[in-house]
Amino acid sequence: MKVLKSLLVTALMAAPAIANLPAAATSAASTDDTAIRPFTAHFSDAQLADLKQRIAQTRWPQPETVSDRSQGAQLAKLQALVQYWGTDYDWRNAEAKLNALPQYVTTIDGVDIHFIWVRSKNPGALPLIMTHGWPGSVFEELKVIGPLTDPVAYGGRAEDSFDLVLPSMPGYGFSGKPATADWTPDHIARAWEELMRRLGYQHYVAQGGDWGSVIADKMAAQKPPGLLGIHVNMPATVPPEIAKRLKAGDPPPRGLSDKEKIAYQSLNNLYTRGGGYAAMMVTRPQTIGYALADSPVGQAAWMYDKFADWTYSGGDPERSLSKDEMLDDITLYWLTNTSTSAAKLYWTNNANNFNSVNISIPAAVTVFPGEIYQAPRSWTERSYHHLIYFNEVNKGGHFAAWEQPQLFSEEIRAAFRSLR
Repeated sequence: MKVLKSLLVTALMAAPAIANLPAAATSAASTDDTAIRPFTAHFSDAQLADLKQRIAQTRWPQPETVSDRSQGAQLAKLQALVQYWGTDYDWRNAEAKLNALPQYVTTIDGVDIHFIWVRSKNPGALPLIMTHGWPGSVFEELKVIGPLTDPVAYGGRAEDSFDLVLPSMPGYGFSGKPATADWTPDHIARAWEELMRRLGYQHYVAQGGDWGSVIADKMAAQKPPGLLGIHVNMPATVPPEIAKRLKAGDPPPRGLSDKEKIAYQSLNNLYTRGGGYAAMMVTRPQTIGYALADSPVGQAAWMYDKFADWTYSGGDPERSLSKDEMLDDITLYWLTNTSTSAAKLYWTNNANNFNSVNISIPAAVTVFPGEIYQAPRSWTERSYHHLIYFNEVNKGGHFAAWEQPQLFSEEIRAAFRSLR
């Protein structure tokens, strides 16, 4: 049991010459690898019909034998989502949301990187590169574009405006699928510095949750000359002595504060009951990938289970996200066939991304109550040595920008105000 638990702890929060852009994607042809090419998202009617047909032919398992979520995504809940997916959901609305925004592709180290780039109309806007996570995508960031680029329209101040760069990570969404295993978080962090340089930004800040937090931390550790500071909403703070006890399955040490005890228990629950997904993707992403690439409902269940776990919803993600919002994200993974390439980032990283980091540049942290664990300030200060902002808010979860866009945007404005 301890061996399994050690594997889960290591697995948690652990992609591959360049694959072509997805068949759905169009961009201006270019022989210049550093070019910034306009991009439009589009999938054919035949691809959408194939998805509908596969949904209609789903072979369902028997229901869970318990009354709670302890065995995973519950049959009745998933069937309701899938029935809507196969009948009423319209991907064209999702495409329209994306194509209403300025999208681009550029090639970095042989991999095409898709990104949304929205510049503020306000002078002096601070450039911000923001990275999504798994099982998310750029869809989880769309609702904060308005509040961050045009804060006055959302109750803010013009001087808190941002230029936003929202990339899709390699192997995710419309970005290319790496064909080699060297696209680690460190590599992605270096690619984001190159992306910001290509866009003409000499100074900027970075933000992320989930994998985006990992990327922001890596950028901060690399200290590229243009990076002024970072904000993360899934900080890496677990001290070494605490991490050691968690990995061994030991009880918490004496002397922890109340908030530290709660954080310890949350992480212990994740490692013992909620980490199977990560253990699979860290050790055998290709194996699980066959199922995810072949069955849309299997992929939907894989993702819906985490929406239920990680939203601030008491296990009922529809309280935090609409069916359409979840299905926009799920359908993007399906149509781009990126569930397997996305999973390989866990294998490539193979590290516990909750354990403490050593960040010396300015850093800001917001703790959301529905996050996987609520990082105590005492731990945070040991990891982020120049902590310019720390706040605990009262709503929102792991997908903070998606669930609470207004609150999230207010946090980002406050977090970076001192760096302007």
